[in-house]
Amino acid sequence: MAFLCAICIAFVSIPIASKATESTKEKLEKAKEAKKESQNQLEGTKDDIAEMNEEKSSLQGQLNSLNTQLSEVSSNLEEIEEQIENKENEIENTQAELEVARQTEANQYASMKKRVQFIYEKQNFVLIDMLTGSSSFADFLNQNNYVEQLSAYDRKMFRQYIETRKAIEEKEATLEEEMVALEDYQMKQKAEQSRVSGLVTQTSGSIKQYANDISDAEARAEALEAQIKEQEKDIKALEAKLAEEQRLSKLARNSTWRNISEVTFAEGDRYLLANLIYCEAGSEPYEGKVAVGAVVINRVLSSVYPDTVVGVIYQGKQFSPVASGRLALALAEGRANAACYQAADEAMKGYSNVGSCVYFRTPVPGLSGITIGGHVFY
Repeated sequence: MAFLCAICIAFVSIPIASKATESTKEKLEKAKEAKKESQNQLEGTKDDIAEMNEEKSSLQGQLNSLNTQLSEVSSNLEEIEEQIENKENEIENTQAELEVARQTEANQYASMKKRVQFIYEKQNFVLIDMLTGSSSFADFLNQNNYVEQLSAYDRKMFRQYIETRKAIEEKEATLEEEMVALEDYQMKQKAEQSRVSGLVTQTSGSIKQYANDISDAEARAEALEAQIKEQEKDIKALEAKLAEEQRLSKLARNSTWRNISEVTFAEGDRYLLANLIYCEAGSEPYEGKVAVGAVVINRVLSSVYPDTVVGVIYQGKQFSPVASGRLALALAEGRANAACYQAADEAMKGYSNVGSCVYFRTPVPGLSGITIGGHVFY
């Protein structure tokens, strides 16, 4: 036992860090890693926003081009519709002219038919009437010439009518062909309008979706920036806490210590210490239980820490079972076993198998001390 104490006293000169100190270091490293991860996420989100803005800008250019195309197609359709309307009016007028021509044909045909019938049926009587009714042969010739001129006029007018009707029919056929061509072109333009309109709708929808995605990404970036600020605050707080713990650790090494005979234990200290040992070292070997009890009593003896068992155990952020509520549950149910009580009794008598060590924790790389079971004491 004297040999162990000598070893522990030798370790007093080693720079030490408390369980809380090392825990703060781990928290600090985790906080820095979390900040780094948040920063990476923020950078990635900003890159995504830049890419989405670039794609949105490209789509906006496409949309502007499509809107120009749609405007041109719509303008073409308006012109075509106007041309079709004019062509319909021309066809309607031509059909009216054709109808008039057909009526004229019918009238001329009826008149000519009567005159021809009259000439062939009444020719002899007409000639006799013309001969007897003429005052002279010259007068007869004049009347006969008149009949011939009348017939020639009828033939001339009929030929003119035929030519007019043919021209009107040709014009009507041309107009009908042009109308068909216009209607075909109109259908193509409507199909183009529908296609471009669909692209406009699709592109507009894509732009809207990108706008929503950008808005969401910006919100995430804003949240990440706020998170980083909070993480920076946490890091600063942990750094300040670590500095304070390191200061206290150094102070504890150089502090004055009371003798165990100077300590007056209160009723309930044994029960409290035994249950803390149960929480911290319940699954550890007996030597580990004694070592945990010794750390508590060493703090009671040090001028840096509270001078009572209750004060040491319930000092803020020192023993995790206190903060987690495990100690309260153990006290309520009396979970400490005989080995825990025996270890508490040895510690309260002043025995220490870890010398003047005042801290312990699970081993971490770079931490030196006395290892007992799953803990390193320093």
